[in-house]
Amino acid sequence: MEAIATCHLHSEWSYDGHLSLRDLSDKFRRRGSRILLMTEHDRGFSAHRFEEYRAACEDASSDKILVIPGMEYSDPANRVHVLVWGTPFLGAGLPTGEMLEAVNAAEGAAVLAHPARKGVWQDFEPQWVDRLTGVEVWNRKYDGWAPSRNASNMVTPSNSIAFVGLDFHTDRQLFPLTMSFDLPETVNEENVLKCLRSRSCSARAFGVPLDHNLLRRTMPALGIAERGRRKASSIVKRTRVQTR
Repeated sequence: MEAIATCHLHSEWSYDGHLSLRDLSDKFRRRGSRILLMTEHDRGFSAHRFEEYRAACEDASSDKILVIPGMEYSDPANRVHVLVWGTPFLGAGLPTGEMLEAVNAAEGAAVLAHPARKGVWQDFEPQWVDRLTGVEVWNRKYDGWAPSRNASNMVTPSNSIAFVGLDFHTDRQLFPLTMSFDLPETVNEENVLKCLRSRSCSARAFGVPLDHNLLRRTMPALGIAERGRRKASSIVKRTRVQTR
């Protein structure tokens, strides 16, 4: 069975999140999601707080939507970020290689987040390849209305799949980016994690696969629109500064 998931979401459990888990589950259930893959920042977390967070995710779940607890781990320099599900809390500010080894030992799933942020795609180390389930090729917050060219190139030589995420903090990041999960049975955390580990999921934009011919033909226009959006945003910011 196919189940649609919205990924890379931050709630008030993150230091920069604003909405409760229940608010998010209601919002994205109405938008057609069956699964939420949460990714709270590791800063401020502990093993005890993670267990409280897990309980809150269970409380925000229903027979209509499953809220899965996850973390966004950052390295000591706060450059490389990795989205992780299916593990206990591993610790804040861990070196990426060490953290990925811990994910692998716990049989979790890891996705390299927003490689375009701070040019992190240039920091990618070959030994990470076998430890990553996917690479976030389209992050709404950092890439905008079009996928990252550099991130897309990272998927081809590795075993990682293309992943998409909102990096949701506020409604400004709402966008039709989802993951489609091919679940063999009931929608529960165990089966979702099995799909992640076996890479039995695929990225969608506007409801169609990323490699769909229609979407491929639309990509140049999306790129132009994104460049225009960034330029307009820059002008607005400069105007606000000048008028203060």
